[in-house]
Amino acid sequence: MTAPTPASERLLAPDLARGVMLLLIALAHSRMLHAGGNSLTTPAGGGPADVAVQWLLTSFVDGRAAPLFGLLFGYGLVQMTRRLTGPDGDPAGARRLIRRRGIWLVVFGVAHVVLLYAGDVIGAYGAFAVMFAGAVSWPGRRLWVVTGVTLVVGVLAATALQFAAGADVPLPVGPTLLDSAALRAMALPVLPVAALAVAPSVLLGIWAGRQRLLEDARRVPLLRRVAVIGFPVAVLGAQPVALQAVGLWSPGSAAVGALAVAVFAVTGIAGGLAFMAVIALVAGRIGDRRGPVTTALVACGRRSMTCYLAQSPVWLVMTEPSLLDLGGRLGAATAAAVAVATWIGTVVVADVLGRAGRRGPAETLLRYLTYGGRRGVAESSRLG
Repeated sequence: MTAPTPASERLLAPDLARGVMLLLIALAHSRMLHAGGNSLTTPAGGGPADVAVQWLLTSFVDGRAAPLFGLLFGYGLVQMTRRLTGPDGDPAGARRLIRRRGIWLVVFGVAHVVLLYAGDVIGAYGAFAVMFAGAVSWPGRRLWVVTGVTLVVGVLAATALQFAAGADVPLPVGPTLLDSAALRAMALPVLPVAALAVAPSVLLGIWAGRQRLLEDARRVPLLRRVAVIGFPVAVLGAQPVALQAVGLWSPGSAAVGALAVAVFAVTGIAGGLAFMAVIALVAGRIGDRRGPVTTALVACGRRSMTCYLAQSPVWLVMTEPSLLDLGGRLGAATAAAVAVATWIGTVVVADVLGRAGRRGPAETLLRYLTYGGRRGVAESSRLG
């Protein structure tokens, strides 16, 4: 068994990346507040600021934030396994741990969907951990083959979902909170498909973890190339959808429209990789010179599950017909401002918890359930 990992020795880049990722996630979720809704290609209208914000978010955030989430999840699986197994190795024990943790993530995800938010991703990553627990020890060739296969499945699923959604897909809300919960629960049977959809980015995250991409100074040239190539690929790949979102282009046929969505989906992973690379490069420059902003972002990243879940009550209150009923009623710029304010609130709370030396409640509960009782508390402390 390895020794405990003190907070002072935790890697800066993954925690910083998780903190920034939650801003991107909040911005992606803000689309439910403007007229574009769940259809990526539907213009939200409004003034020049709204149009500019919708183009920016479609080009840089939508379909690009989720891959960053997956990359960091996969990277974290490798870190967790490495700390568990130590130099002697215990791959069977690591698989059991990943699968047990995944089961509880599914439970968290189901509860999140039913109680708060239909677009949960925690359950999808939990289902991935259950289905692909052994991926952390797969040989390289198998890892790349499965990544390719699941990428095709994910792109097809994303394309089908956009065409099934259409331009007028309603939010999953009903006249009462109970009705809305029932509508959200109807999405639960697609959880295995969601796990396959997130698999490519998680598997790439596992590869990145094996390469120690966020911690090895020798990887800086590779990180620079990933950033320089990844952002242009992601942004250019988003334009066939982004231009539809601002009303500047319309596909001439269903086949062209499907191709536009497919290109958008596949190039999103390049955006996730580029975000991860840039944050890693920034973390390398920061080093031990952490100011209050970096400290707060890291605190948020270390409590990413709590902060992610804490965003959902905002979406619930904003969209429920029995509450504020603002779903689809705000301009894109105002909706983005709500997202930024929500994220800042979670960063502040995380910073307070960090300064008090306390974990996030969601992380504490997940560790307790995964490891069990006092042994779980000690084990989770050891694993960071």
